[in-house]
Parts: sequence; C-alpha cells; structure tokens
Amino acid sequence: MNDGGDGARRAARPKRADARRNEKTLLDAAAAVFVAAGVEAPVRDIAAKAGVGTATIYRHFPTRADLIIAVYRHQIEACAEAGPALLESAASPHAALRRWMDRFVDFLVTKHGLATVLRSDDAGFEALHAYFLDRLVPVCARLLDAAAAAGEIRPGIEAYELMRGAGNLCIGAEDDPRYDARRLVGLLIEGLRAPEPAA
Repeated sequence: MNDGGDGARRAARPKRADARRNEKTLLDAAAAVFVAAGVEAPVRDIAAKAGVGTATIYRHFPTRADLIIAVYRHQIEACAEAGPALLESAASPHAALRRWMDRFVDFLVTKHGLATVLRSDDAGFEALHAYFLDRLVPVCARLLDAAAAAGEIRPGIEAYELMRGAGNLCIGAEDDPRYDARRLVGLLIEGLRAPEPAA
C-alpha cells in the first residue's frame, strides 16, 4: 500500500511550463470576461473564451471565489512586474511612473464587481487586499523614488497616498463613458512635478 509519499512529492513539484501556460490562458480569459460582464459571468462563458470545457475550469478553480482570487492575483502580479520593466525601458523615471499609473488605473477601472466581493466575509478576499497592497505599494514607491532622485517630481510623496488618491479618482469611471479616469490621474501625476528653479 502506498504511504502517500509519492503523492506528496508530486504535489511539491513546481508546475510544468505547459501547465503554467494553460493556467495563464484560463486566467486571461476569465479576466477578459470579468471586464465585459463582471465577476458573476457564467463559467461557460469563460470556458468558451479559453477554448476549454467547464470541467477544466473547475479542475483548476473549484469555486468562483478561487477563480476570482486567482484572476486578480494574476493581474496584480502583472502590474507589479511592469514597474521595474518600465523603469528600464521608459525615457525617464517620470515617464515610467506615468505609464505605470495608466496600468494601475486600467486595473482599478476594469475590476468589475471586485469591490463587492472584497467586502464579503471570505478570508481569501481579505488576504487578496493585503496582497494587493504588499505587492503594489513598494513598486509605486520605487517609481516615485526614482523620479524624485532624477529631480522630476517633488520628494516625499507617499506611494500609498498616491495610489489611494488615484483609486478615488477611478470611482464610478466604469459606469460613465464621459469620465476619463486615466486623464485625471495623468493630471495628478503632472501635478507632482518639481517646481522649476527660480531664474
């Protein structure tokens, strides 16, 4: 009789590259469906978008809460990883900060229904909010520090305050086509500019 050691070893192994790709495909499909129809969208719609059967979705994510948490962790990771990449590729630290804030706004505006589920009693959603802050506040701080060190923005701006302010500017943006949260957050970022030295 097997003592379970083989199963434990299998469970401890990292996912194969193809399994990671399949999971990413599912998460990308779910994210797209959530943007279009909210987090209560039927699982069959997500399966159709991913080109798989609903059983495949349930095998990876047994409950809707599991799927929602996985989608938003996936998107948080993408936003976090974008910060250092933008610092490497953008014309200046300020330009990197501006482009990263555009991504952050897109994430906030398109997370249909997440605010409601985050207020639920599910401990997983509480952990997701903590994960959001733990991953994204340091990335924003690094971008702010780089722009301040380059003399492009005023020093002493707190990442949490900036992200909270941007979040407040995004409230209701998904319901009003005349309201451009990206543009307003862009104005906020321009307002961080260091004053020109006196002549």
